[in-house]
Amino acid sequence: MTPTVLIVGASRGIGLELATQYLADGARVFATARDDASLARLRSLGARVLRLDVTDAASVSGLAWQVDGEGFDTIVVNAGVYGPKTSGLETPTATDFDRVMHTNVLGPMRVIPQLVDALAEGARLGVISSRMGSMGLRAGADGWLYRASKAAVNSVLKDASIALAGRAICVALHPGWVRTDMGGDGADLDVAESVRALRNTLAALTPADNGRFLNHDGQGLDW
Repeated sequence: MTPTVLIVGASRGIGLELATQYLADGARVFATARDDASLARLRSLGARVLRLDVTDAASVSGLAWQVDGEGFDTIVVNAGVYGPKTSGLETPTATDFDRVMHTNVLGPMRVIPQLVDALAEGARLGVISSRMGSMGLRAGADGWLYRASKAAVNSVLKDASIALAGRAICVALHPGWVRTDMGGDGADLDVAESVRALRNTLAALTPADNGRFLNHDGQGLDW
């Protein structure tokens, strides 16, 4: 049976590569983006496209009916922004705070409930987080607004794993430091390499992994 995959936030970087690789493997891929150019690019690859802006409540409220009747084997919630590149305790502006938190935290809190009825039996639900959000592994304070947002989305994922236990295996995923627009040219991993590892990790999940925070290669990370 052909697997069905949904990538939330597939216009570029990790999300686009996830859609590309799943399509290359023959999956039915649904992919979301906000603008016409990104939707057209995804459509040209063979994806079924959905216009979605996770920062817009009205946009997200229409997601459930757009996927009504589908059964997603894998869902990856990828939409995210970094925000201001701070190195210390520079207070973020209210505008920056709202943008980062609305995208990285409120976005998944809006999207995940819309998809509950579209989960296939034994579905995998991954939220792209970052080890920058880890309390146990933290050794720096750069980008503290981004760090706060990823710590918060880890909490969101953990709650989702409890609420959806027995229906889906829910994990937070650190993609590594990836050469994307966000990660920059000096990052460790090529985006294709990161995505291959993420896909392998998602495919290998068992019910015992529900609620875990995992590195792209499947290794457990401290919350």
